[in-house]
Amino acid sequence: MAAITASMVAELRAKTDAPMMECKKALTEADGDMAKAEELLRVKLGSKAGKASSRVTAEGVVTSYISGNTGALLEVNCETDFVTKNDSFLGLAQAAAELIAKHNPASIEAMGALAYSQDGFGPTLEDVRKGLIGKIGENMSFRRFKRFEGASKLAAYLHGTRIGVVVEFDGDETAAKDVAMHVAAMKPVSLTSADVPAELIEKERSVATAKAAESGKPADIATKMIEGSVQKYLKEVSLFNQPFVKNDKQTVEQMLKAANTQVKSFTLYVVGEGIEKKVDDFAAEVAAQVAAAKQSA
Repeated sequence: MAAITASMVAELRAKTDAPMMECKKALTEADGDMAKAEELLRVKLGSKAGKASSRVTAEGVVTSYISGNTGALLEVNCETDFVTKNDSFLGLAQAAAELIAKHNPASIEAMGALAYSQDGFGPTLEDVRKGLIGKIGENMSFRRFKRFEGASKLAAYLHGTRIGVVVEFDGDETAAKDVAMHVAAMKPVSLTSADVPAELIEKERSVATAKAAESGKPADIATKMIEGSVQKYLKEVSLFNQPFVKNDKQTVEQMLKAANTQVKSFTLYVVGEGIEKKVDDFAAEVAAQVAAAKQSA
């Protein structure tokens, strides 16, 4: 049996908003497996535990650059929120997005080799990054990017500096920008229900099956409950099926049809998504220092 530490309980609570004791019980039942414990909480507590699991867990910015039918979306990470307001850091991020759009690097490494100078550092983007680390005193990194180029038009929406969306579309630009804003707010995982990744569907089916089993309903009713939950999930996470944020009387698909606009794809970046951030436990740190002092006395 894995030891369940206070930091593990705190981490699960931060992800799910579930009560401390429920987090501890779930971790115990899952033998310390964080992902399994999170799923157990979703079964027991419903959607509340799932909603908070997407919280941002690292700092940085998302930025975009669009010129005609060419563009880029980029995430740059740093250690603290303080640095995300630094002009040099923001300048580096914006310049990198423009360089990606113009030069089409094949990777983060290739992007770093592109010619660029800033704040007395250079001659490459990577040299500027390293120079700013020394100047600002905080680590920073280029995490991920996507470049866009083709026959379709592009629309971008940035929600502050933490959420960025680029939409590829044909038709009305205003409608496309509205969709980009909608994606930032509602965070769909695909265009249609048919495009939802199989692993996400299976995870949802697993949760629904566990809930149905706990309900004690007859097998035929339980089966219908499971399928109903899965179908509801597919509608909730697919863009075209979601109620449009500016008018929930129509779906996004209906809004686009009325605007004679076709969305081909969307890309959504949320700062720190999927990155675990270390949370310092000040009380535990002090206790450890006191214990160490007693031992050395």
